[in-house]
Amino acid sequence: MNPLRPIEDFLTSALEWLHASVGLPWAWAIIVLTVLVRMVILPLTIKQIRSMQRLQVHAPELKALQQKYKHDKQRMNEEVMKFYRENKVNPAASCLPILLQIPVFIALFFVLRDFDDEVFPEYQDMGETFADLGWLGIVPNITENINTHWSGWVLLVIYVASQVASTFFMSTTMDSRQRIIFLALPFVFAFIVVNFPMGLMLYWVTTNLWTVGQGLVTRRLVPKPEPPPKRTSRTAPKTTHPSPDDEAAEAGAPGAKPAGSGQQRVRRRKKKKGSRARR
Repeated sequence: MNPLRPIEDFLTSALEWLHASVGLPWAWAIIVLTVLVRMVILPLTIKQIRSMQRLQVHAPELKALQQKYKHDKQRMNEEVMKFYRENKVNPAASCLPILLQIPVFIALFFVLRDFDDEVFPEYQDMGETFADLGWLGIVPNITENINTHWSGWVLLVIYVASQVASTFFMSTTMDSRQRIIFLALPFVFAFIVVNFPMGLMLYWVTTNLWTVGQGLVTRRLVPKPEPPPKRTSRTAPKTTHPSPDDEAAEAGAPGAKPAGSGQQRVRRRKKKKGSRARR
């Protein structure tokens, strides 16, 4: 049994509805479907952005904590998890939107792979031709592989550029090594996706461009959390509770010993003894 079959059926129905009922060409139906998918997972994406912002603000504290317990891995893991809970940081939040998109991406791959045999013949009977599977007069057929036409290579270049840009906006909290790896991955994937249908590349490019626009918008609309207060040498020390004698002296209570009176008497006695010795 194919676990992705329900998603494939849903995507097929959504594409047919956008094409037959709304009147969109097949390629534009894929683009609109991509936008709808991103709108559905938008609440998780906003949660991801806020979690990443909190992690970025508290990154110095987290690094200091990891450095402190670097020789005790178990204690370090416990303290890091405690740090996440106290600062309301979910390290897994950045993976949720991607994990939700992976099944959709794979299911759309199978839909487009069998599109010519399972979906399009019904519309051919209604008078449509393979020209209706094109896009903007550039892509001849969204079901053909990328490496079969020059327009596919153009889409591939756009994919790499958009993937790098989306990674740039969504990986601000990574260390330098992880950031370099994620920025290099699109160039590695380029040798794999050349065998993907052009319609699937339209989906991927659209979602990457959505991510870039989302990063530009959320950086202005979603406020960053305030950084924790920094302790400096000018920070006032913690106040200590005064002793009962000090409280009584400040209140002017009778019989209260003023602060430092005993020390002054001892100094006076020492001075008198010194003057007598000189005589």
